[in-house]
Amino acid sequence: MKIPSHLYAIVDPFAGHDPVELARTLLDGGARVIQLRLKNVTSREFLAAALGIAPLCREAGAMFIVNDRCDIATLCDADGVHLGQNDIPIEAGRRLMGSKIIGISTSNVELAKAAEAAGADYIGFGPVYAGGLKNIAQGRGLEMLSAVRAAVKIPIVAIGGITEATVPDVLRAGADSAAIITDIVKAPDIAAKVRSILAIAP
Repeated sequence: MKIPSHLYAIVDPFAGHDPVELARTLLDGGARVIQLRLKNVTSREFLAAALGIAPLCREAGAMFIVNDRCDIATLCDADGVHLGQNDIPIEAGRRLMGSKIIGISTSNVELAKAAEAAGADYIGFGPVYAGGLKNIAQGRGLEMLSAVRAAVKIPIVAIGGITEATVPDVLRAGADSAAIITDIVKAPDIAAKVRSILAIAP
């Protein structure tokens, strides 16, 4: 598969935005990959948000990925799911998702190679930098990102402390796309921020 944009936009309501409206704004700015990431909500609220966002993505021609939840991804007919190392294993996810996209979070070369061998369609790699939404003390760095790029053939979505200013460095180090939450969601004009990032890396 190919990630359709160098920007992998994430809908996370940590700054108080309504998930569906945030997704609409991201899409209006030109985002063509949207992941719905809801950590502290009920399953019913998660499903409602997913059902609201899925048709917006279809209308915009954007890829829609649901974080963690294969059941919700299936119910809203998302394009795929993104699974962390503590979520269900990819083999179980594949039984639920069929041929749809499955991304796997990784943090080193060994996990990246294991994800590829297990049939992941893409990997998330990070945290690249310190800081970010999780306030990471130390990032994995661009050198490890380059090592992961050399070790796997599937697409890599870099995540963790990435900002508009560091997107070019992340792409040069081997990422196919950059996942950004804080730098976009906290921008005064979210759609303009998306357009600015896409101007660097369409």
